Amino acid sequence: MSAPDHFPTPLPTPEALTAFGAGRLPGLIGIRFTHAGPGLLRSELTVRPELLAPNGFLHAASVVALADTTCGYGTRMLLPADASGFTTIELKSNHLGTAREGTVTCEARKVHAGRTTQVWDAEVSGPDGRLMALFRCTQAVLYPRPVPAGG
Repeated sequence: MSAPDHFPTPLPTPEALTAFGAGRLPGLIGIRFTHAGPGLLRSELTVRPELLAPNGFLHAASVVALADTTCGYGTRMLLPADASGFTTIELKSNHLGTAREGTVTCEARKVHAGRTTQVWDAEVSGPDGRLMALFRCTQAVLYPRPVPAGG
């Protein structure tokens, strides 16, 4: 059974969002949610050896996974009732710093939540609180396809 594309109402707690990722990439890398509200989510990730690049620094893909997951969960929370889900159509990240240890945090904010697209921005900060990465993604909102007449 696949996971639903909508979160139930009322909105999920940070603990429920964290549990939602269990057994999938968010749970595998250890993403934890610390705040969940419509249009604003916060999450964190503890740096560990498995998330580092061979050079010993946090892998850029780990940072993107944190930001994309946080924005994606925000998108799910704001899907129109008749939507069947969403898919990422574009993402961009600028990496300004990195980490070798500690906990990195992410704050994702809704920029636009329309019937056909959503745009989200996220900032990822290092253990010292300094900005590590800027992230933006655009999501296409999906709707069920009509059943053809006579089909």
